[in-house]
Amino acid sequence: MTLTDGTYRLGPPTGRLLLKTGRAGLGRRAGHDLTIEATRWAGEAVVAVGDPDRSSVSVTVETDSLEVRQGTGGLKELTNADRADIKRTLADKALLHTAEHPRITFRSTRITGTPQSFEITGDLTIKGRTHPVNVHAEGNGDGLLRGWATVTQTTWGIKPYTAFLGALRLADEVRVEFEVAGLERADRLG
Repeated sequence: MTLTDGTYRLGPPTGRLLLKTGRAGLGRRAGHDLTIEATRWAGEAVVAVGDPDRSSVSVTVETDSLEVRQGTGGLKELTNADRADIKRTLADKALLHTAEHPRITFRSTRITGTPQSFEITGDLTIKGRTHPVNVHAEGNGDGLLRGWATVTQTTWGIKPYTAFLGALRLADEVRVEFEVAGLERADRLG
């Protein structure tokens, strides 16, 4: 599918949104690098191929939908109990405080480039705080879009997780990755 002008729906099952964490501190060998997937998210992309400045993207993520998919490294394999503990920790006040902040939102403010290589600048809101983010993306010409951005947790008031009196901690930077295929035209439904 070639990307053409129009409005497209984003989200599962044709799209994936992943958070990838790293470890820091003297005890980093004990922890895991995590891949966390947002299982409930939705968005819309308005595409103007010949005039990317008229294009826009908006995405909303349900914060309680984050699920640990993989944990690499560490001294032991990540268990289902570990995954459940991580999910509870993510929901806590120190991290995402999902009870008070049930959604993360992104709204583009500018898009530049071509359908094969583009940058989306926008406002990311986490825990009621909004800051600019740059998303780097590419398309393969057949409707598959991939991209990434780096988010520094402390910018949004999130204290990176620590254990063992701070000897093990998550790195402040989290890589957010997306992949969208099989785009569904929203402006042709009805």
